[in-house]
Amino acid sequence: MARPARKSSGAPRREFLKTSAAAFGASFVISGTKSSGRVLGANDRVRIAVAGLNGRGRSHTEAYRKMDDVEFVYLVDPDTRTYAKHISMLDEKARTDKPQQIQDIRKALDDKNLDAVSIATPNHWHSLMTIWACQAGKDVYVEKPCSHNVHEGRICVEAARKHNRVVQHGTQSRSSKSWGALAAAVEAGQFGKLVVSRGLCYKPRKSIGEKPVSPAPAEMDFNLWLGPAAETAHHGNLVHYNWHWFWDFGNGDVGNQGVHQMDVARWMIPGATLPKSVVSVGGRVGYVDQGQTPNTQIDLFDYGDTKLIFEVRGLDTPEYYGQKIGNTLHFEDGTMIAGNKLYRKGSTEGESLPELKGQQKFERGGDIFRNFIDAVRSRDTSRQYADILEGHYSSALCHLGNISYRLGQQVPFADQAKAFDGNADAHETLGRMQEHLAKGNGLDLAAEKFYVGKKLEFDPQTEKFIGSDDGNALLTRAYRAGFEVPNSIA
Repeated sequence: MARPARKSSGAPRREFLKTSAAAFGASFVISGTKSSGRVLGANDRVRIAVAGLNGRGRSHTEAYRKMDDVEFVYLVDPDTRTYAKHISMLDEKARTDKPQQIQDIRKALDDKNLDAVSIATPNHWHSLMTIWACQAGKDVYVEKPCSHNVHEGRICVEAARKHNRVVQHGTQSRSSKSWGALAAAVEAGQFGKLVVSRGLCYKPRKSIGEKPVSPAPAEMDFNLWLGPAAETAHHGNLVHYNWHWFWDFGNGDVGNQGVHQMDVARWMIPGATLPKSVVSVGGRVGYVDQGQTPNTQIDLFDYGDTKLIFEVRGLDTPEYYGQKIGNTLHFEDGTMIAGNKLYRKGSTEGESLPELKGQQKFERGGDIFRNFIDAVRSRDTSRQYADILEGHYSSALCHLGNISYRLGQQVPFADQAKAFDGNADAHETLGRMQEHLAKGNGLDLAAEKFYVGKKLEFDPQTEKFIGSDDGNALLTRAYRAGFEVPNSIA
């Protein structure tokens, strides 16, 4: 099922690279422009660039425009049609900022007076922009997932550490008082042994149809939009949202909405980083369209005594214990926590959670953007909610599940059960998936394409698969000239 990476000839890029080298300085990729890293005074403002102005980018602008100690210096997007709505938002708040509106982030990074970059681009740009910003001495808020593949996330961590940058990951649940308290209670053993930490992404996704190759909009630099990704012809299902469902740019819903719940699921497992193994099953079912990523998926991750199970459902579905987007914790005595409710063994009636007991590293609360700005100002990362290392681990889980899926084989639905080696919780999850598809959506399962992913053993220390060359090949990608993520940070 895996496709070989497409190679770029580089020919269409030569003129662009000559121009960019002159415009941004040949030394940029070597060192960049270093910010001072000083603690900001009470009257100093954090000078910020917001990069990626569609969708989530609006939330970035809305968050910072409420902060008097932040100044908008740049609005960055390859599509010039995106600028006006952000300028309008600033005007509505009576902001006096006069941000430059630019297409290429490198112009902003060459500005020694810029302090930070807030990244809300498509996934395939997240890591490279983060790395460039760290090299240029800027702090970073980067949307989830911080990476398009596992290797990129690790390089983001290396870049942040080497250049002593604050890098915050956009998994907002990390600012939650209630999740922080629950994680501490689970670690303290208040509810006994945790058997399954489950994440849910039940989010309806309709068919995106088929869009023919077409010229990119005249207002858009499509070459910049592609950035690190393979050379690809423009079509209407890429710009500005459906790129999520194509492997070259997105990571499916497990790496879109799902990474939030994946992050919580991992957080609830004491000390969890990366798993010992992964296997994924599912398919893109219920319709045939141009999308590539699964709209129905189960991932099983092995953390020893605790398993992490993640479910994606893109077709209409009922709630699971009152949730469609959320998390559930299953304990050895049959107790379950779903959201903010406790379910006793055998009961379908939820109770209020008892007083949670456990020692937190620090108490959380407030806005994750505010937490980022506070860390930028003080240079104190000890109370940072979502450090890039946490973002890397949770994003990597999404990638590992997708790698298993992409290396899988098409099988009849009934054969998916073989993937789970008798794990009762995974089989129960598969049974509910079957009911959801066949009864809930009226699908003829024999007519749909399902895949059993390859079970892959993983070494959390080296962040490599054990004995799987094809799996390891998908831990990174081929990059276009001028947009390479480095192999390491020297």
